[in-house]
Amino acid sequence: MSSAVKELVAYRLQQAQETLEEADSLYQSSLWRGVINRSYYAMFYAVLALAVLQQQATSKHSGVIAFFDREFVKTGIFEKDLSRALHQAFESRQQSDYGEIFEVSKTEAKQSVEEAHTFVESVKNYIQSIYL
Repeated sequence: MSSAVKELVAYRLQQAQETLEEADSLYQSSLWRGVINRSYYAMFYAVLALAVLQQQATSKHSGVIAFFDREFVKTGIFEKDLSRALHQAFESRQQSDYGEIFEVSKTEAKQSVEEAHTFVESVKNYIQSIYL
């Protein structure tokens, strides 16, 4: 793996980690809609790290999610629970950011940030064990 690829993978993982920290801060401040947004983006950046490793480029969120499912869930590398969490996070973020009226509960926010932590940690562990 080239140093440029390693650097970009590390950057994407750093983005995921920082975005998780933002989600945690928003949770502590009871800003539930922000938690939903940042939790999803933490997962999104983690998948982008995987895409860099496989030299896959995609510009749409739906493409990133489909890539994760096709290359990592259907092949058994990651459990279906992670796919479900990513899909749910995407849908919640869409509703929260663009919906007419969408109220986020503390329970939903807590579940979202917990699933984001699990997702990002799983991706980091996989990348570290296989590629770095």
